[in-house]
Amino acid sequence: MNKREFRQARWDEPSIFELGFKGRIGYSLPKLEPGIFNSTEEMEKLLPETMIRRLLPALPQLSEVEVIRHFTRLSQMNFCVDLGIYPLGSCTMKYNPKINEHLANLEESRDAHPWQDPETVQGSLEILYELSRFLEEITGTDRVTLQPAAGAQGELTGILILRAYHKERGELGQRTEILIPDSAHGTNPASAMMGGFKVIVIPSSENGCVDLDALKAALSEKTAGLMLTNPNTLGIFEEKITEISKIIHEAGGLLYYDGANLNAILGKTRPGDMGFDIVHVNLHKTFSTPHGGGGPGSGPVGVKEELEKFLPVPIIEFDGERYYLDYDRPLSIGKVGAFYGNFGALLRTFTYILSMGPDGLREAAELSVLNANYLAYEARKTRGITMPYSPEKPRKHEAVLSASEMEKESGVRALHLSKRILDFGMHSPTTYFPSIIDEALMIEPTETETREELDRYAETIRSIAEEAFMNPNRVLKAPVNTSISRLDEVKASHPKTLCLTWRMHMEKKDKEMSSEDKNSGG
Repeated sequence: MNKREFRQARWDEPSIFELGFKGRIGYSLPKLEPGIFNSTEEMEKLLPETMIRRLLPALPQLSEVEVIRHFTRLSQMNFCVDLGIYPLGSCTMKYNPKINEHLANLEESRDAHPWQDPETVQGSLEILYELSRFLEEITGTDRVTLQPAAGAQGELTGILILRAYHKERGELGQRTEILIPDSAHGTNPASAMMGGFKVIVIPSSENGCVDLDALKAALSEKTAGLMLTNPNTLGIFEEKITEISKIIHEAGGLLYYDGANLNAILGKTRPGDMGFDIVHVNLHKTFSTPHGGGGPGSGPVGVKEELEKFLPVPIIEFDGERYYLDYDRPLSIGKVGAFYGNFGALLRTFTYILSMGPDGLREAAELSVLNANYLAYEARKTRGITMPYSPEKPRKHEAVLSASEMEKESGVRALHLSKRILDFGMHSPTTYFPSIIDEALMIEPTETETREELDRYAETIRSIAEEAFMNPNRVLKAPVNTSISRLDEVKASHPKTLCLTWRMHMEKKDKEMSSEDKNSGG
C-alpha cells in the first residue's frame, strides 16, 4: 500500500481583526418596513435603557470576498474527518452522512425559537418525544432526558440523580463514595467529585477488566455506586458485568454507565439489560453529530423506572393529542441545560436512527468491531508495538497499543510516532490514555473507514517504526508537512499563555510592549 503524499496548506494568515478597512461592508440588511418602525429611536423606546448599546462593537470591517477567502484559507490549514481517517480512541471521530446536516439545517427546525408556545412547535416536540423512545429502546432504560449538552454533563446529571436517590432514602450522609476503575475516562472522577462524592479507584485485573476481589474489598456502607464503561477503554468487554451489577446492588449502590463506548454494542446488547440503573449516551460520538472543537455535543441520560422521578425538568409528554412540557415533578434535580437540549444534535440523531434502522445500527456496531480488530492486528506487526492486557482477546470498537518497547530501543515515544503520522495526511490516535498503559496509542477507526484506508494507516505506522530505528531524528522533529509544525506542548496547555479572545490578545500584546519599553529604558 503506497503512502499518500501530503502537504498541508500553510498561509501566513492574520486574524480577521487585522484585515479590512474602515467603512468596508460585506452584508446588507433589509430596510425597516413603513408602519412598523420608522426609526431606530422608535425601536429603542421599547427596550429598557440598560439593554441599549450606545457604543458600537469594534467589529472587523470587511467585504464579503475578504471574509470568504479568510475562512477558506483557515479551513485549508485544518485537518478534518472529511479529509482523512481520524482514529482518536474513545472519541469516535467518524464520517457523518451529509443528509443529516441538511435536515438539521431546515428552516422549520433551525429557526424555531425555544420560547415559542409549545402549541406552535408540536412537530419539534414530537421529534424529541420519539427520539427519547428510540434511545430508551437502544439503551434498555425506561425514561430518557435529552437536556445534557455533552457527555460530561450527562455524567454529572447521572451523578445528581444518583445523589437524589440516596437522599430520598435518607442515606446521602452515609453513602459518600463512588467507585471508579483505574481505566475510566477522566470525566468520571471529575463528575463524581462535582456531585459531592469521594472517589475510590478500583484497579484492573491482568485481563484488563475490573478486579472483582478489589471491587468487593472496596465496598462498604459508604458506597453510593460504581461508574463503569462497557466495553471499557481498553476495548475489552466486561464479561462479568452481571456479577458486578449484583455485587453493587446488594451493597445498596447504583450502577452508572458511561456511554462513550456505545458504538460496539448497538443492537447487540443494552446497558439496561446488563444491570445499569443510569446510562448516558454521547450522541456526538455514536449517532452522527460532528464532534470536536468544543461541540456541538449532546449527552442524553436514561434511567430505570424507580429513578424517573428525579430526571431534569421539563419532560416532554404526550396525552394522545398534543405534546406538552411537564414541570410538575417535585423530586426532579431541576434543569441541567437550557430548554429542550441541543436541538440540532438531537435532530441529526433522529435522522440517523431513522435512516439506519435496527439492522443498520447493528451493522455499524459489527463494522466498528471488525475495523478495530483488523487495524489492531495489522499495527501489531510493527516492531516495538505491543498490545498489553490479554492480547489474545478480541477488542470491541477500539484497541490500545503500546509503543513502550519502541521507546526503550530507539528513544521514539508514542507522542513522536503520533506527530509523524500527521505528515501522511492522517490523524494520530489518542496518546497516553488510559494511563495504566505505558506509551499508550488508543486507536478507534470506527465503522466508516474502508479496508484500504486501514491498510494505509497500518503501513504508515510500520514505516514510521522503521524510521524510528534507522533515522530517529526524522520522527523526533515531526510533523514537517503540516501548516503548523511541532508545538511546545507545555506552553500550549498552560493557562497563562491562552488568548481566547481578541481583547485578551491585545491586552497581552500591550503588556509585552510595555515590558519591552521598561527593559529598554524607554
